[in-house]
Parts: sequence; structure tokens; C-alpha cells
Amino acid sequence: MNDKSQNTVSHKAMMPYEKFLLKGPESLSDEELLAILIRTGTKDEDSVSLGRRVLSLSKGSECGILGLRSVSISELMEIKGIGQVKAVKIKCVTELSRRLVQASRRETVSFREPASVAAYYMEQLRHECTEQVLLLLTDNKCRLIHEMVLSKGTVDTSLLSPREVFLQALKYQAVHILLLHNHPSGDASPSRQDIEITKRLDELGTLLQLSLLDHIIIGDNCYVSFRESGLI
Repeated sequence: MNDKSQNTVSHKAMMPYEKFLLKGPESLSDEELLAILIRTGTKDEDSVSLGRRVLSLSKGSECGILGLRSVSISELMEIKGIGQVKAVKIKCVTELSRRLVQASRRETVSFREPASVAAYYMEQLRHECTEQVLLLLTDNKCRLIHEMVLSKGTVDTSLLSPREVFLQALKYQAVHILLLHNHPSGDASPSRQDIEITKRLDELGTLLQLSLLDHIIIGDNCYVSFRESGLI
């Protein structure tokens, strides 16, 4: 390859970066944004083509850039030209994007309104492959003072300790508690075990003067609120 050809290839590889500097990030396509992260291509493909191949890995109902949340590092590394470092960078950007969106919405969440809480945590929980239980602790004005992952279970069960719930609530001097967990099946309908443990927590909370605001189950773009359903 002569110098002129090399310069042409180099110019093409730098195009997304130069376009960013001239017109800003909003002017770039999804694959061009990925190309800047990827930086270099292979002898057969430039970085933009690799970005396009990364986007093609998306599966299920979400395609393109949204689907990157469900693509694993090992799947990214199956693409020739995407090594571990590049794969980790891509996954870090998708996680950072999720956190930015979540942070921007936090001030608008009303923890007294199940629909508001479910909408805020929907994207965080509905993609999980195993059950996770989140414990949210609020003050007397229902402002969030602490959030934690209380347990992680198998594909269809999770471990929930009432003792741990109330130890955390007392530790952070909470006035109200709120539980969320996901159903990986996508069906948000509560199980018998969900109902039993929630009623138990409600009873214990009353004794300790720590009110259970709600228990919300997240499915695939759907939710069930125990409070709305009259289960507590």
C-alpha cells in the first residue's frame, strides 16, 4: 500500500473524530460514536464498520444502541477487532449512560406514587437475568435517604431477610421503607411467597413504627404494586 492509500485509510478512520470536533457529538451516528471509542479497525474493516457490527449484536425486542445493554463482553469480543479493552470500554459507556439517565430523573420521582417509582427503576431491573431485591429508605417527607441491593437470587427465587430490612432502616434512621424486585420471566404477578413475606414485613414494620410504603414487582415493561392491588 503506498503512502497516498495509507493517508486515505487514515483519513477515513479519523472522520468521526474530526466530525465531532467540527459539528459536535449530536452530528454523529451511533456507529460513528462507537467508532471513536473503538479507535482503530482491522486491515479489512475500519472503526465505523466495526461500530456497525457491534450494533448488529443487539437481540430481542431492543435493537441498535438500546440492545447493547444486554450484549456481554464475551459476545463483543467475538467480533474481530474488538478485544477485551474495547469491549470493556463499550460496556462502561452503556452503564454510564444508564446512570446519567437515572440521575437526571431522580429529582422527579415521587416515592408515594407506585407508577413514578416503577418508571424510574424499570430500565435498571427489567433486564436482569436473576431476581434482585432493592431496599429504598425514605425520611418523613418520603425523600430517599438510602438505596441498596438487599439480595440477589437465582433465576426464579430471591432471599429476603426481614431482619436485614429493619437493621438497615434503623441504621439510616428511616421513617418509611419501600421494596422493589424484578421477575426475570417478565410477568410481574406476585407469587405466594412474595405475598407472604410482604405481609410479614408490613406487620413487623407497624410494630417498629416503620411503615412499608409499598412492594413493587417489576416485569417486562409492567409492574405490580402491592399497595395499589390492596395486598397491604
